[in-house]
Amino acid sequence: MPAMQRRKQPRQARQESTEELRQEFLAAVSKLWPVAGGSLSLRKSSCIRERCTACESGMGHPRYGLWGRSGTERFSLYIAEELVPELEQALLNGQALQQLVREMGVRYTQARRSERSEQQSKRQSSSRRKKS
Repeated sequence: MPAMQRRKQPRQARQESTEELRQEFLAAVSKLWPVAGGSLSLRKSSCIRERCTACESGMGHPRYGLWGRSGTERFSLYIAEELVPELEQALLNGQALQQLVREMGVRYTQARRSERSEQQSKRQSSSRRKKS
């Protein structure tokens, strides 16, 4: 089996232009707000108060946190419980944005290849006409 196999992409009826892709990308991105990256988790910790009923019962004190990276730096942020649903949607939107970027990267490359080959074939046909 070869080290790297190409997956065949379904042929499209007509080639997309890079400008059409740009407009489609911008329209899709405008629908993905709010956006966030990282992971959200619920932590239950104990406090320092004596005879705390929440700690004694084993429930602890629930806290949400957002963890992630910004460049090479790690970060963590406390998230108020009422903001959790909004942040969960922002994280889903962030994942959708990453997927959109990957898909558009492939489609953009295909469009540029097509445009480049069209330009080369036009140059070759015009140089053939000049020679005749």
